Amino acid sequence: MSEPGRALPSCRFRPRRRTATNRFTGPVRCAGRLLCWNLAAGMATAATDLLLAPSVGWWPVLWPLPWYLACVFFLAWAVLRAREKAAHRPPDEEDLPGEWDAAA
Repeated sequence: MSEPGRALPSCRFRPRRRTATNRFTGPVRCAGRLLCWNLAAGMATAATDLLLAPSVGWWPVLWPLPWYLACVFFLAWAVLRAREKAAHRPPDEEDLPGEWDAAA
């Protein structure tokens, strides 16, 4: 049993601490999620093509589409992630203010 006044780990009403984010964090997450969903859809359509072998005319166009989109979202995620990491990089030695030398 927990101590009185302490919240349980499963409590959803605790305020969450916001971490420092930049403007690329949201798009990176979105591109990553789209990449994962397209990979899942690609695996599902490949399994459907292998197991059921649909004979409708539009199926040969549809089943590889998630794989092509996965490539597109992978490139978008890679570019956005690189830009996000570059935004977190500390400044160069020449760009540091003089006050930082005294603090070190």
